[in-house]
Amino acid sequence: MPYTSFVIAWACLAVVVIGLAIFRNIASLHEDDNIHIAAGEQRMITEQQAFFGRMDKIDRWGKTLTVITVATGLVLASIYIYNSLQEHARHLIG
Repeated sequence: MPYTSFVIAWACLAVVVIGLAIFRNIASLHEDDNIHIAAGEQRMITEQQAFFGRMDKIDRWGKTLTVITVATGLVLASIYIYNSLQEHARHLIG
């Protein structure tokens, strides 16, 4: 059974996850670590809330895609190992 197309699709998914992690890391460099609560800082409060909203979306996508990538990789590895064992058993018997 040819696995090349499945492995390429899995590798592309893994590259997307790694790219998303790098993007999140770069985006977090622009984070304002100060908590703004004063009335005169209303603009900063709004910007900070928007920033953390974007970061939450990135985190959600990152977690979801990571779980999908790991699960898909495990399924591909399981299928490959199962088929390898079947092929080895055929050579021993036949």
